[in-house]
Amino acid sequence: MTDRYAATALISFAIDLLYKAGLDKEKSRATAAILVEGDLMGHSTHGLQLLGPYLGELEAGRMAKEGEPTIIAERPAVLTWDGHYLPGPWLVLKAIEAAMVRAKTYGTGTVVINHSHHIACLAAYPLRAIERGMALLIASSDPASGSVAPFGAIAGRYTPNPLAGGWPTKGAPVIFDISASTTTNGMVARLNRTGGKLGGPWLVDNQGNATDDPASFLANPPGAVLPLGGMDLGHKGFALGLLVEMLTSGLAGSGRAIGSKQWGARVFLQVIDPAAFGGTEAFTKETEWLAQSCRTAPVKPGNPPVRMPGERGLKLRTQQQADGVTLHPEIMPSLLPWADKLGVTPPPSL
Repeated sequence: MTDRYAATALISFAIDLLYKAGLDKEKSRATAAILVEGDLMGHSTHGLQLLGPYLGELEAGRMAKEGEPTIIAERPAVLTWDGHYLPGPWLVLKAIEAAMVRAKTYGTGTVVINHSHHIACLAAYPLRAIERGMALLIASSDPASGSVAPFGAIAGRYTPNPLAGGWPTKGAPVIFDISASTTTNGMVARLNRTGGKLGGPWLVDNQGNATDDPASFLANPPGAVLPLGGMDLGHKGFALGLLVEMLTSGLAGSGRAIGSKQWGARVFLQVIDPAAFGGTEAFTKETEWLAQSCRTAPVKPGNPPVRMPGERGLKLRTQQQADGVTLHPEIMPSLLPWADKLGVTPPPSL
């Protein structure tokens, strides 16, 4: 039986591990909160699954423990930072705050982060803006990795390149988090460890065949992740992946062209204040109408009603905050050696 843990206990556990590993309390709290938020919303490959690798990066000195982002460029509604490979979740939360301040004055606020460390689950961020009546768009890429094949190719050239966002309605907000690829590196890695298969032919092997076998990813030469849309419609995912590269490495002015080798991220985020456009009331009237129209669209007899993006994750979040977080079976065992090494007591299961 899979163990459940109180969300607050998991956050405290993660804070203690990160603090013992050398982060200050502010950075530890921000990183822990975002990691657990990923698990709360059901993104189990991008929640506490990442804590062990983050601790390894801190131990090796590849994730910076101290410092602040520095300004590369700045205009009234635009800010570009060098993140110096500081913890990604902490950097992104600071960037959202900075973008919201600008959006209140100028209608939009955009922050691009060069040299961030990994930023975890993108779906964990939109609520920070939504709760203030604003919309958020966020995208991330990692120029040190190239696991996704361009449409028609059989070798990887860029990353899964997630794009996420969220906005308020009069009821439940809309939140989406999609990759420009058929699957993520984290899911392929997990299935390689556990011996499972992917949910469809989401990879291309080194002979050009679509496959559900994650082992093809580790062949010599390796296979690659297909762009979103797969063999048939992957030209759409390819274009979306290129868009994310432009918004992240392109606007940051640094990435693949310089041969970056450090695990991390280039990040684009933009906060939009509807009050500066057609007005908040008109905005939520439109977003709520469309949400309700989609939910009530007819479906095939016997099928469930239409579910809006983010609806399942928000429902699961509420449920797990009340009843405990169900972790993937490999997560807690992967953290116990770190707990022993750093002298931190693991949380009790419920």
